[in-house]
Amino acid sequence: QAQLVESGGGLVQPGGSLRLSCAASGFTFSSSFMRWYRQAPGKEREFVARINPSGYTDYADSVKGRFSISRDNNKNTVYLQMNRLKPEDTAVYYCKTVLLGLGDYWGQGTQVTVSS
Repeated sequence: QAQLVESGGGLVQPGGSLRLSCAASGFTFSSSFMRWYRQAPGKEREFVARINPSGYTDYADSVKGRFSISRDNNKNTVYLQMNRLKPEDTAVYYCKTVLLGLGDYWGQGTQVTVSS
């Protein structure tokens, strides 16, 4: 029943910005722990950012200072604001939550390509 749907990906030039959205449904979003991951071709899926129900955030070292995760509980949506993008940020970006007793839930992913 739980569902996560990412959007906002696309092609952007190095140094540019992009904001990803993840719309959630089927669970109590306001009390959820949300994460963003990304996966580049030939690489393992890696952690990008997380936010807890209280608004605490944490980031991978590779994106710290450039990316910002936030949430809007009225819209059941988590965001990833990406600034000063680099070619190495190119990947499919996924949002994820863990529901106790049910396991991991993933979105389908949205492609971000950073290239000139």
